[in-house]
Amino acid sequence: MKKILTLMFISVLGGLLTLGGYKLFFENESQPLAVEQSSDFPVFVPTNNTITSTSVMAPNFVEAAEKSLDAVVHVKNTAILTGPTSMRDLFYGRSSQRAQVGTGSGVIISPTGYIVTNNHVIKNANEISITLNDNKSYSAELIGTDETTDIALLKIETDDDLPFMAFGDSDNAKIGEWVLAVGNPFNLNSTVTAGIISAKSRDLSGNHSQSFIQTDAAVNPGNSGGALVNTNGDLIGINTAISSQTGSYIGYSFAVPSNIARKIVNDIMEYGNVQNGILGVVGGALNSKAAEELGTETTEGFYVSEVQEDTGAEEAGIQSGDIIKKVDNVNINKFSDLTGYLKTKSPDDIVNVTLLRDGDEEVVSVTLLKPSTYMMPTIGLIKNAADKDLKRFNADYGVKISKLDNANKLSWNKNGVEEGSIITKINGKKLYSIDDAQTAVKTRQYNEPLQIEVINTDGEKVVFNFR
Repeated sequence: MKKILTLMFISVLGGLLTLGGYKLFFENESQPLAVEQSSDFPVFVPTNNTITSTSVMAPNFVEAAEKSLDAVVHVKNTAILTGPTSMRDLFYGRSSQRAQVGTGSGVIISPTGYIVTNNHVIKNANEISITLNDNKSYSAELIGTDETTDIALLKIETDDDLPFMAFGDSDNAKIGEWVLAVGNPFNLNSTVTAGIISAKSRDLSGNHSQSFIQTDAAVNPGNSGGALVNTNGDLIGINTAISSQTGSYIGYSFAVPSNIARKIVNDIMEYGNVQNGILGVVGGALNSKAAEELGTETTEGFYVSEVQEDTGAEEAGIQSGDIIKKVDNVNINKFSDLTGYLKTKSPDDIVNVTLLRDGDEEVVSVTLLKPSTYMMPTIGLIKNAADKDLKRFNADYGVKISKLDNANKLSWNKNGVEEGSIITKINGKKLYSIDDAQTAVKTRQYNEPLQIEVINTDGEKVVFNFR
């Protein structure tokens, strides 16, 4: 027992001696030292420590779908096509004909049964039938079409008022806005798909004749002519085309803006055809390369290279070299911005054009006029003939060839037809204006040859037939 107590005493004493030595020799030596410090202190970045919920409120499409489903219809187009004639057909003296059925969609735009769809959905139709969302079917009458915008107007007769959609304002549609595509893809009736507006004023033709709303809502064959609606259920477009290498949806679809479709429909109802109002300028959209070539620092807008004679632009004083930046409240960044907005206007409408001239901005009012030229198939650009043009060929009526199509110019010249020659008839119909020429071309029957009567350079009336 004494040995244990002795060992414990020695251990405690050793610990006390060690602690005292440390205090004496080490802690007293840790004095402050002069050290070199950098003036570049780390930057303190405040951190938001607020806990954010991972759940995001998704848009609700239920109300928009309910508003639109009953107003979107199934369109069936039956066309009679003439096929190749076999030896048996020749022997029995019969023609080889078959019925071809195409399908698409349409939108009821009035309670009395007016329906808007795409022209390509009902083109060459012998019969058109409409099936509503409640499975009732009706025969439809074709009221009118416009191939340029691919819009057609149909009419069905019913005893009851129909559910319909009113046109919304497509100018107010924003890139990034949620939209629904409603239609009948692959004959799957009453299909709704969702996406966003990817772009506006999109042209797929390459000749600046189109101004589509681009979306990533899934659109497939059968959706054509259906509705593009926003989350409020407003009709802001007519689904028309897809961009695809396979024929089916791969990411982008395109719709005719509702403001253009509404204007086309109103014109067809009132006049039977489309009444376009033109500004009267020729040119192109600016970009960095074009701006450098033209010697301007502006890279956005429409550069006016030429002002056409006897147009509203000429009367308003617009000049070659002006840059159009805005028409009314619509910014003009590319050619399709300009053409798209003008398609919503009519002859005699007045628009305010904001333009740059020598670096200064000014606003001029322009009265839109009816087009005085028309791009006619196989010939080229034609225009209304002046009295002096008709007197030159001793003609009482006709339209003037302003510029021959480059692809056929040599052939026309060999047959004595040059720029300045007069076209007097198309398919036997006398021409007094380019409106007559447009009507004659558009109203000819399917597979009907195009017959053109022209006064050649020798003053002779020559008839040409094209298939």
